Amino acid sequence: MTATRFTYLGPEGTFTEAALRTLPEAATRELVPMVSVPAALDAVRNGEAAAALVPIENSVEGGVTATLDELASGEPLIIYREVRLAIAFALLVRPGTTLSDVKTVTGHPVAQPQVRNWLRANLPDAVWESAASNADGARLVQGGRFDAAFAGEFAAATYGLVPLVTDIHDAENAETRFVLVGRPARPAAPTGADKTSVVLWLADDHPGALLELLQEFAVRGVNLMLIQSRPTGEGIGNYCFAVDAEGHISDRRVSEALMGLKRTCPQVRFLGSYPRAGVALSDVRAARPGTSEGDFTAASDWLARCLDGRA
Repeated sequence: MTATRFTYLGPEGTFTEAALRTLPEAATRELVPMVSVPAALDAVRNGEAAAALVPIENSVEGGVTATLDELASGEPLIIYREVRLAIAFALLVRPGTTLSDVKTVTGHPVAQPQVRNWLRANLPDAVWESAASNADGARLVQGGRFDAAFAGEFAAATYGLVPLVTDIHDAENAETRFVLVGRPARPAAPTGADKTSVVLWLADDHPGALLELLQEFAVRGVNLMLIQSRPTGEGIGNYCFAVDAEGHISDRRVSEALMGLKRTCPQVRFLGSYPRAGVALSDVRAARPGTSEGDFTAASDWLARCLDGRA
């Protein structure tokens, strides 16, 4: 069962399901919708599924906090790959509903900022209430709890609804990034266009504490693609930081940065090194002078010669 099952944020008809179905390996797996991000990840932790696909970042709202918090706590899990999906919403309603009939709307909390301006212009008096997912919002419209839901147009048929308005988005080129998460294992071989994700905890709160962490990356020429603070739950002012960095853990500049962080942070959680979605090797920026793999190798060889009296 474990080898043939993938879980995802459900119910059926979510953008997460649409993203999962773009993966070739999904065609040979049983795809199981779960009621929440924690439930999808717990199925992996419990051995009930081989992996779970969950949203982790949106180009409008930033990091998906439910996923970041789940990956930062509990039994460790590893990100194996990422998927990026363009996002546009449809306003789904029961057949016969007109725009003037819509008094209540629903959708995932991350959806609201992506349609806020459209709502203000077209349904200024409609009351918004969040749902567990966009597809769950469609299910609630089907059941009569709400008049309309913002969801993918592809979810309409699943729930017996019709798209009243399509291609709704306040931001052009909006997209969501999803990650395929499994139990810890050796990272895949580097591709040259990779990303490494970690969660970092500060040793103590003092001026420059975060800067000290960031310098471990900066001095080695490692570009950061995401940094987001999350409360640890241990009181006001206590935070950990989710970080995405360019490169693979096997790259010398990345591995040395992580070793530097491990020496100074009370806790570092490695979340995986994996290929960047939609990025070709030719798109990767060249390392700045002194920070390429060759530069690190040459410096290590020089030090070895010094130790051997051959410098």
